[in-house]
Amino acid sequence: MSKKVVGYISFFLVLAAGFLVAVFAGTDKWKAKAPIISFVKPFAFTNQDNQPFTEKDMAGKVCAVNFFFTTCKGICPVMNNNLDKVYSDFKNEKDFMIVSNTCDPETDSAAQLKHYADSMKVDTRKWVFLTGRKDSLYFAARNSYLIDDPNNNVGNINDQFLHSQFVALVDKFGNVRGQVYDALKPDELKLMETNIRALLKETKPPEITTNGTSFAN
Repeated sequence: MSKKVVGYISFFLVLAAGFLVAVFAGTDKWKAKAPIISFVKPFAFTNQDNQPFTEKDMAGKVCAVNFFFTTCKGICPVMNNNLDKVYSDFKNEKDFMIVSNTCDPETDSAAQLKHYADSMKVDTRKWVFLTGRKDSLYFAARNSYLIDDPNNNVGNINDQFLHSQFVALVDKFGNVRGQVYDALKPDELKLMETNIRALLKETKPPEITTNGTSFAN
């Protein structure tokens, strides 16, 4: 094969590659999405209005999920104040919701959560506060959302206390995506917001490749 022919072939390969980049760069097909790291197991809790709330109420929505308690004087106020900024950025997105679970259900009744939600001045259709059985709440934190080590789920549940600043991000299909985000770190919340925007655009469950990476359809 002559050098001239090789040159033509090389030219057209480069041209074709450039065309593909121009067509697909920036699209969902081009970019790898936040991988699936877990999924939301069935649960039955109670919201701040004393109404039942299950995993089905999260279906079709991108949800930021955290655990806190209303009497916390440490990381919880900082975490929820930081999440309030996320709430403000996405409160007009019909398919977005923040789900805050108590880790102290003995104190945080539905009425107590309602008082807390009112103090935050948020729309509880967009930011939900949940209580329930302590063992079920802790199971969700550790086995659905991965914000605490599942190995901590040993011994008497009454002797355990979960205290975490981490937030999980759940897609419209009940998958926990990307990583758990440290709500005390602005750079991680910025990354979470970027991923929220990407997940809001998804219309189908992500495909899973052989290496476990998720891609949008």
